[in-house]
Amino acid sequence: MAKTRVQKEQALANYQEGLKRAKSVVFVNFDKLKVKEIEKLRRQCRAENIGYVVAKKTLMKLAMHKAGFESVNPKTFDSSVATVFGFEDEVAPARVVQTFAKDHDALKTVGGILDGTYVDRDRVIALAMLPSKHELLGKLVGTIQAPVSGFVNVLAGNLRGLLYALNAIKESKSN
Repeated sequence: MAKTRVQKEQALANYQEGLKRAKSVVFVNFDKLKVKEIEKLRRQCRAENIGYVVAKKTLMKLAMHKAGFESVNPKTFDSSVATVFGFEDEVAPARVVQTFAKDHDALKTVGGILDGTYVDRDRVIALAMLPSKHELLGKLVGTIQAPVSGFVNVLAGNLRGLLYALNAIKESKSN
């Protein structure tokens, strides 16, 4: 059944809002995936607070033009394309797509949008290899904490040495 004009305008507004809210966007070719596999990918996206939308290329082009992404032309994509929006983490959409693609050869990354500019497939794959924001923050905290904990251990070593010396004196006096 064909969509009404109101439904098309609502879909356009939703897609445009997704583009504006997203920190990063990944375009994937899902042509040869089975319905069950697509549903599995959608569930994984929902679990990570990632949007997954399939829209016609004409609608995508119009939404991108209205959202200010003139450098992206969905008409140049070979076949049907789904859009994966990352709302919280820039790396999450690329990581989820690449993780899913390891088990499903039919899913192909086409490109994406990062910092308002179009990036090719290779940059999206490189982005997927980066650790998540939480992992990077954890590493940063560990790096900042390392000198402090080392300093505490050095100070504790001096106290331990003093205690061993006092304990040895006590043992020698008791004998």
